[in-house]
Amino acid sequence: MTAKHDLIEYLLRLGDSALVQGQRLCEWCGKAPALEEELALMNVGLDLVGQARNWLEYAAELQGEGRDADHLAYRRDERAYRNLLLVEQPNGDYAVTITKQFLYDAWHFQVLHGLSNSSDERIAGIAAKALKEVTYHLRRSSEWVQRLGDGTEESHRRMLAATREVWRFTVELVNGDEVEQRLAAAGIAAEPADIAAAWRARVADTFASATLPLPEPASHFYLSGRRGLHTEHLGLLLAEMQFLQRAHPDASW
Repeated sequence: MTAKHDLIEYLLRLGDSALVQGQRLCEWCGKAPALEEELALMNVGLDLVGQARNWLEYAAELQGEGRDADHLAYRRDERAYRNLLLVEQPNGDYAVTITKQFLYDAWHFQVLHGLSNSSDERIAGIAAKALKEVTYHLRRSSEWVQRLGDGTEESHRRMLAATREVWRFTVELVNGDEVEQRLAAAGIAAEPADIAAAWRARVADTFASATLPLPEPASHFYLSGRRGLHTEHLGLLLAEMQFLQRAHPDASW
């Protein structure tokens, strides 16, 4: 693999994960448990969509095939997406949404913190801006995990169920691959092992505050978002998200 190929792959992973998570959050529009929460979820979702545009725009430029961020978002099929399996999972009840968001935020924060020191100036700039937003995302989702986990008997039970439901997908958050290791060696990305260690520490601390037991580390999973091997949920999400552009290519208004 060339260094350029590695960089494009990594940018797609960052952009696709942010985009899919943003899309999931925006599905709560009109359905959130409280008006304040609906506004907060939409704001976080829009932050992530904006971050996705920055990563995908850079990837499109490196590909040099006349594409742009919109093309990568709306014209690629499921197998071409490189997002984390965690973010494509359905929202479920609010405990599932919060658990997913926290686990992603805790990882996302560490990744962006490392990328803000990247030897690639454009990556460093995008990461530094995104880190300001994700710092708030993590604080918010951490507080909700603690509030629900250490809340009522019902909220605690739902958080336990939510953790059991999505924990297996965290395997991608703590296991880097050759692409990430090569980029780390080149000074472009952070060392995957450092990200994993910081993620585990943050999750352990928050779960302890929430009186939630910390599950055993997730083991190997047979699917891999990095390789375009997704769960059945991503195809349905993309069918809705991409419908207008697929039905009316290059439409403008």
